[in-house]
Amino acid sequence: MCGIAGFLTAQNGANADTLRAWTTDACAALAHRGPDDAGVWIDEASGIALGHRRLAVIDLSPGGHQPMASADERYVIVYNGEIYNFKDLRKELVDAGHSFRSHSDTEVLLAALTEWGLERAIQRFNGMFAFALWDKKQGQLHLARDRIGEKPLYYGWVGDVFIFGSELKSICAYPDFRAEINREALSLFFRYRYVPSPYSIYKGIHKLTPGTVLTISAANTRILPDPVPYWSLQDVVEKGNADPFLLNESELLDNFEQLLADAIEKRMVSDVPLGAFLSGGIDSSTIVALMQSRSNRPVQTFSIGFNEAGYDEAVYAKEIASHIGTSHTELYVTARQAMDVIPSLPQMYDEPFADCSQIPTHLVASLARNQVTVSLSGDGGDELFAGYWRHFMAMRIWNQAQHLPIPMRKLMSAAIQTLSPVNWDKLRHSIDFLLPQKLKGFGVGDRAYKLASILNAGNEMEMYKALVSDWHNREALVLNASEPELALFKNISKWELSDFRKKIMYLDAMSYLPGDILTKVDRASMAVSLEARVPFLDPEVIAFASRVSINMKIRNGKGKWLLRQLLARHVPESMVNRPKMGFAVPIDHWLRGPLRDWAEELLDARRLEEEGMLNAVLVRTRWQEHLSGKRNWQNQLWNVLMYQAWQAEWIKS
Repeated sequence: MCGIAGFLTAQNGANADTLRAWTTDACAALAHRGPDDAGVWIDEASGIALGHRRLAVIDLSPGGHQPMASADERYVIVYNGEIYNFKDLRKELVDAGHSFRSHSDTEVLLAALTEWGLERAIQRFNGMFAFALWDKKQGQLHLARDRIGEKPLYYGWVGDVFIFGSELKSICAYPDFRAEINREALSLFFRYRYVPSPYSIYKGIHKLTPGTVLTISAANTRILPDPVPYWSLQDVVEKGNADPFLLNESELLDNFEQLLADAIEKRMVSDVPLGAFLSGGIDSSTIVALMQSRSNRPVQTFSIGFNEAGYDEAVYAKEIASHIGTSHTELYVTARQAMDVIPSLPQMYDEPFADCSQIPTHLVASLARNQVTVSLSGDGGDELFAGYWRHFMAMRIWNQAQHLPIPMRKLMSAAIQTLSPVNWDKLRHSIDFLLPQKLKGFGVGDRAYKLASILNAGNEMEMYKALVSDWHNREALVLNASEPELALFKNISKWELSDFRKKIMYLDAMSYLPGDILTKVDRASMAVSLEARVPFLDPEVIAFASRVSINMKIRNGKGKWLLRQLLARHVPESMVNRPKMGFAVPIDHWLRGPLRDWAEELLDARRLEEEGMLNAVLVRTRWQEHLSGKRNWQNQLWNVLMYQAWQAEWIKS
């Protein structure tokens, strides 16, 4: 895993010394992504500079040094990621007459580009990647990002200089960059907890959309064309719907186990120590079980635990590890240790990011880095196999709600909100003794209010947005801003996909997965120079999941049925069928206790008014309601706090 950065200027726009200084500084900002090596390549005549920071994982020798030129010297590349099928491609390329100086996948990538061209070669790469490729012959710079968006890449024009980098901090290192907040992107952030592609928090700077290539010509400076897709999840889903599996359950499980195990084995190729995150949930447990089945020694697994009731999954992870036979390391962290991570979050996530599981994710990455350099994770299983509450409950609610007249729905929504979430929970507890065991203690207050927002939705897309939104009144929150409509939602509204559950899973895979989950894993792991690999996002696994019927994913009111059956082949059923806990921390309690002073400073009314970005009265009202216990506004407040902390770190007055 690595970090990349670079510049393209108009000819004679900058001399070699200037280009080298810019690129060296940009790469220095990415040192955490690649502590093992650094390199810069410059062509002053073309105005191009490419920089690289290396985390050596495959071929630890100098043969893997980047920037790297192709054998025919037409291409120069800086590349962040791993191509998991590079050995198969290498064999094919050798048969075609290519020879290799190293054992790195970077050299194979370059040979593939030489042999097949960019468009055909990139279709054949099975991996996670973001790369910048300079074509000397055509005078063109190509930026490419993997299919789902495991690896990040930002870009944009700053004056007459085109700049790109793995993280925004590399762009901020450019001396002429002036940080100006994009209020539209900020409005999107307060809906989703992250800034979705293609936006970034800064005006003029973009995220490269997953599954696309952007081409910039040195002859046409200041032109910023649209990225060109080379892969489409929508196409994959449509093909899967048109050609569903007709296998019986046993045959389907056999095929799934073989396919996922193969994807895992590809991701176990490493010249450095390798392990896996193990939360004790369905996804990570399945990955570890199949990983252990392909290993001739105990797999190193890692989990963290909390002493707070309702937040500790480490006990389940330990049971799974013991049964499977891994070499397990667990660390119970105190609330103070977890909170000590918070001051580093704005630097780690150099763009506002407010998924509070960023804290335990960083802690488990830090734990793993003490022993390994590569760790497999179970991310992606929820999006592909229906693991979220909204996947199996949303359509049921919508099917009932859409038959009611809108005025009646709005009346029901208002009625729900006559009781506060706290009072809803009190009401639930008062009848707890009448409920079946599986429903006892189930908190309903916040979900009742989520239901109220759903009832106000006029169509499926409005309902989805209501489901994933924390702040429903962003127009009032972000001053002088309007929220842009994402192209994703414009396109899917025309898409004939009859099952709303499939639409929700598709939307999650296209937005929440790259924008939240994969961003969280990338930044949390790379902050400690740890490479995280995600087997569920193998292209063949994604294609397989698209052909699996919804009944094989959702059954008896539960999601991930197929994954549960697969895991049950490796562990006792008691370890499979337990409630989903998630990977969270008790932010609600911390904000009323040990984090109160920190939050109070960031949410100070005068400070908010002087900064002029957020509605101070609205924020302060939510803060006071949370402190009093009248409402649990932890998600909304965490969004504001993460933005405020980021702004204090990156926007200088």
